[in-house]
Amino acid sequence: MADTKKLFIKTYGCQMNVYDSERMVEAMGGNGYVTTDVIEDADMVLLNTCHIREKASEKLFSDLGRLRPLKAARPDLKIGVAGCVAQAEGDEIKRRMPLVDIVVGPQSYHRLPEMVRGVGKTTDTDFPTADKFDLLPSARATRGPAAFLTVQEGCDKFCAFCVVPYTRGAEVSRPVDRILTEARELTAKGVREITLLGQNVNAYHAPGYGLARLIRELVLMPDLARIRYTTSHPGDMEDDLIAAHGDEPKLMPYLHLPVQSGSDRILKAMNRKHTAAQYLALIERIRAARPDILLSSDFIAGFPGETDADHQATLDLIRAVGFGMAYSFRYSPRPGTPAAEKPTLPEDVSNARLYEIQALITAQQRAAQDAMVGREVTVLYEKPGRMPGQMVGKSGHLHAVHVDDSLGRVGELARVRISASSANSLAGVRISL
Repeated sequence: MADTKKLFIKTYGCQMNVYDSERMVEAMGGNGYVTTDVIEDADMVLLNTCHIREKASEKLFSDLGRLRPLKAARPDLKIGVAGCVAQAEGDEIKRRMPLVDIVVGPQSYHRLPEMVRGVGKTTDTDFPTADKFDLLPSARATRGPAAFLTVQEGCDKFCAFCVVPYTRGAEVSRPVDRILTEARELTAKGVREITLLGQNVNAYHAPGYGLARLIRELVLMPDLARIRYTTSHPGDMEDDLIAAHGDEPKLMPYLHLPVQSGSDRILKAMNRKHTAAQYLALIERIRAARPDILLSSDFIAGFPGETDADHQATLDLIRAVGFGMAYSFRYSPRPGTPAAEKPTLPEDVSNARLYEIQALITAQQRAAQDAMVGREVTVLYEKPGRMPGQMVGKSGHLHAVHVDDSLGRVGELARVRISASSANSLAGVRISL
């Protein structure tokens, strides 16, 4: 038997990258690799990158620079860069960092084992016509009670600030039967909750299926207790998907629906293809279907050309919706996108607007959590807590909950009465049955 080799993998960015890293680990498992958390013990270091946020490339090059002494001491150490920065800047990575042995894009990582073996290219950023999921091994790893499952990749929206269409390609939906097969494999390994992933997950379409019908198929799996999906686009929230939020108890009462701005002028400049009024009307319909739903969103502060009035319109929209949580970022130009060609706002102006957005969102998030005190919720236990006799898990609204339960087990769904709210989590006590 060949000697077992060790793989250290670092994942940057979104849930899609977390899922991709899991699949790369499984693919490399067939090549004799097991994972390690100690980078000095690794035979291969793989950095799975994200290109969405500010200074993504600089963070990668900084991490690669820290690997130089390790590579110098062990020339046989393989170093790979995967993901969206690899896709966008593969040639630059190899030019600036000769220590990198392999560069592989997010649509080509099924070829990683043969690249490691020295068969074929050491840089692969193609958009292959074959479905990479057909070429990946079945999931081997033991899973926790919650898992991601990619159902859709790519984006056709071409928002002016976003690199996803250039790094992930056009929208592609996986066949229904393959998704259901992978879901069954996950539940057979103890998964109770699946989050369906896609760059525009609610754009999922297969013959005879949209996302709502796919969810209704998954609901029929007896061992699957919870379903979530992310990330969505307002333009793809179809009627049957909205209805599913009210009809299907297994579909959790949480929805991440990015809006980015509350100004119609800025939304048009972003090429978002919806107005603030249309977004608010959509929120009203979703809440009519599921009144207790918790809403999350994304906001960009300081987009090129944004005025004080545009910023106030964003604050007005946030107040009108009342988000349970949200993510906000200062605009940063992404090379190759239309917005990158426009003059940026002064940094102090963008920062001030970001802080104001974050303060309002934080207040709304805290209010939503405080409102949970005294309520009974169902918590999926994901791990033991730091304190003896404590379990930690997620509520249906995606709140982290620390539960006093000395008999709790990972993977169990427990009824919990919420007793306290803190900055980023809830505390509760299991209700005796």
